[in-house]
Amino acid sequence: MPADPTPTEPKDFIRDIVAQHVDEKRYDKIVTRFPPEPNGYLHLGHARAILLNFGVAKENQGQCNLRFDDTNPAKEDIHYVNAITADIKWLIEGWADAQLTFKPKGAFPNSQTIDDRPDFQVASISANSPDSEPFTASAYFDQLYVYAIALIKSGKAYVCDLSPEDTEKYRGTPTEPGTASPFRNRAIAENLDLFSRMRSGEFSDGSHSLRAKINMASPNLWLRDPLLYRIRHTAHHNTGNKWCIYPLYDFAHCLSDYLEGVTHSFCTLEFVAHRDLYDWILTSLNLPRPLPHQYEFAKLIPSYTLMSKRNLLRMVQEKVVTGWDDPRMPTLAGLRRRGINAKSLRRFVISTGITTQNGITDIAALEHVVRDELNQTAERRLAVLRPIKLVLTNIAAGESIPCEAVNNPQDETPTKRQINLTREVFIEQEDFAEAPPPKFRRLKPGGEVRLKYACIINLDEIVKDEAGNLLELHCTAQLDTRSGQPNASKKVKGTIHWVSATESIDAEVRLYDRLFTVPEPGAEDDFLKVINPHSFVTILAKLEPDLANPPPGQSFQFERLGYFTPDSKDSGSNKPVFNRTITLRDTWEN
Repeated sequence: MPADPTPTEPKDFIRDIVAQHVDEKRYDKIVTRFPPEPNGYLHLGHARAILLNFGVAKENQGQCNLRFDDTNPAKEDIHYVNAITADIKWLIEGWADAQLTFKPKGAFPNSQTIDDRPDFQVASISANSPDSEPFTASAYFDQLYVYAIALIKSGKAYVCDLSPEDTEKYRGTPTEPGTASPFRNRAIAENLDLFSRMRSGEFSDGSHSLRAKINMASPNLWLRDPLLYRIRHTAHHNTGNKWCIYPLYDFAHCLSDYLEGVTHSFCTLEFVAHRDLYDWILTSLNLPRPLPHQYEFAKLIPSYTLMSKRNLLRMVQEKVVTGWDDPRMPTLAGLRRRGINAKSLRRFVISTGITTQNGITDIAALEHVVRDELNQTAERRLAVLRPIKLVLTNIAAGESIPCEAVNNPQDETPTKRQINLTREVFIEQEDFAEAPPPKFRRLKPGGEVRLKYACIINLDEIVKDEAGNLLELHCTAQLDTRSGQPNASKKVKGTIHWVSATESIDAEVRLYDRLFTVPEPGAEDDFLKVINPHSFVTILAKLEPDLANPPPGQSFQFERLGYFTPDSKDSGSNKPVFNRTITLRDTWEN
């Protein structure tokens, strides 16, 4: 696949910071990371973080590690690990020299490897190597445990017996200081003993926790003796039943960054308050190598979508959508299944920039990019979504008149294909009106239109059943108006698309639209109340015969209708299913 380097490299405050550090030769190599939690699918918001982290690395000849923040086995699953890995590979494939960085398989599998090496750094290799796998926080559980013991020994951490409810109550409020735990001043020896017994599985979930000893009166609530470890008697998808205590995100994240040699840790704005804790943990351990630093940026929040994984999971569980990869979902898997390619997505996300101000990005900006990209790349085909039968009475039954149709009129050297005009053809219901409105330029009594790539036709007769329902239209084909014929240049005001009734195929076509009817569904008291009832409509359409077995992933423009792609899950041999990626023009304009 050809690369698509950005014509002008993006500029933003984060890249300015990195550029200064490069000029100062502060680091031997720029190292970033993208650390998703495997508890759901990646969505549009994650795409900004992915492209920022991988982009900064590739622009500075550095590396970006894919690391799974898998510290909460109660909510995580290997299925999400596989889905996330596939999504990221898809998003950055062909993007200049951007590469995923993985670790060697089995690196640091047990404590004997690392207990005596508190400053170890993970080797990195190409994601394409068969001996590689993504980085994981769970691979560092042994070393994180060593770091926790070091904090206990220095008097900076203690085992607390408060329940989760009391821990939260003792924390205080933004305007009132917290209350110290009655277990805060336990002796170091007692804390070490209790922490060891927590690890051995002696205690039940929630009965004990390990907390940092910082400042219960701090104006930053995250510094009020935050939790470092909790008990969870739950098997982990990587470590099995080896552990029943698991580190909290804030403890595992900064130390995972350090262990991997990360230099710049990019997070979204809700982690601004966590930065002091990030720095406190690293500086409290007297680590020998240069420490990573955290920088924050604003989320990407498109209109007419929800970005919260909790809300997306709810829609999946309550069957509002068919799954995480439903083409209406803002997940990368859903967008890909809908027919939006990675290049379009990268172009849109990069165009939104990196700032420190949260705001809503108009989803129409993404739709514009998708239309522009597909207009340049999608081959044209004829399809009729809601057919009416026309009988061209001056063409004999069984006769096929060859016509030439253009595949790619957008190219400098377009190619052509043959389509056959037959006695019976289908046109769209909306292209006929028995009582037409003013300026109606399609088929009507006494009128004539051109069948695209074929000829001009005249409507002669409207055939109905006894109840007055339309059965078919009888027309005369002006065969001398075909290309290459004497009257090919004859002008007519309307041109409509069609397919042969005898040579077309049946196909399921799924018409997708925006999932919500309001720009900010998250602002509603219940976002399910503003689900767009027309976001998914299934019809049986008539298509050109060469669409019976479309290549997977190839997009087509169904002329005059929109852009469509074969469904990656349900489309099968001679039973095609097409998803509408997007309409030809914005139908949501006010």
